[in-house]
Amino acid sequence: MSRRTGRPSYLLSAPDPRRGRQTRLAAVVATIGLTAALVGGGVGYTAGRPDATESTIADIRQAEAKRDTQQITELTATARRLRDEITPVLSTLRADTPADRQPDAAQARQWQQTLVRTAEPFDNPPSGTTATNVARGGLRSAVEQTSLAVESYLLAVTGPPAQRAALTALAKRQAVQAATAWSVAATQLDQINIDAGHGHQHVYLEGDPGDGALSPDGAQEGSGG
Repeated sequence: MSRRTGRPSYLLSAPDPRRGRQTRLAAVVATIGLTAALVGGGVGYTAGRPDATESTIADIRQAEAKRDTQQITELTATARRLRDEITPVLSTLRADTPADRQPDAAQARQWQQTLVRTAEPFDNPPSGTTATNVARGGLRSAVEQTSLAVESYLLAVTGPPAQRAALTALAKRQAVQAATAWSVAATQLDQINIDAGHGHQHVYLEGDPGDGALSPDGAQEGSGG
């Protein structure tokens, strides 16, 4: 029996060169895709991670917000104390009191001492945000205007009798302006307390301000924070 032989070499299928090229091409494409994925992931991580400058800015803003919140709390407490001190002064100066019952010079000098004391918190104010600085500046202006009203009244009761009526009227107008300035500052103070999360804080002058001054909005104290 003859030995079985394999198929002649010329009958064997020749290797397809295109298949080899396709295999190599697929490998190259896969390698490029993997590299791109790794590079893209690294770039995405780097882009998503805040750099040193952004982190510093965020830290500064956080510290500023904390500092401003503390300033608002302290300013509100100061405003409540000052309101209790200047309310009697402004109420008296704005009242239509008969000449024979008006306060004398001794009372006016006592008011001056009170106003010197109420101006002390504004001698060296801290630096805060614009909104807080506006509220503080408004309160200071109201105190200064009250001082001017007291000075005018003191001149009225210590000066020539012929000028007393005119100077008393001037003191009253200045007292009205002081009350109006205070109401504007109190409105700003209310707003920055709301923004800081403290809710409404109504530090308006007691009684009916009148004469165009702003008044509380009627919201419950502490609400809206």
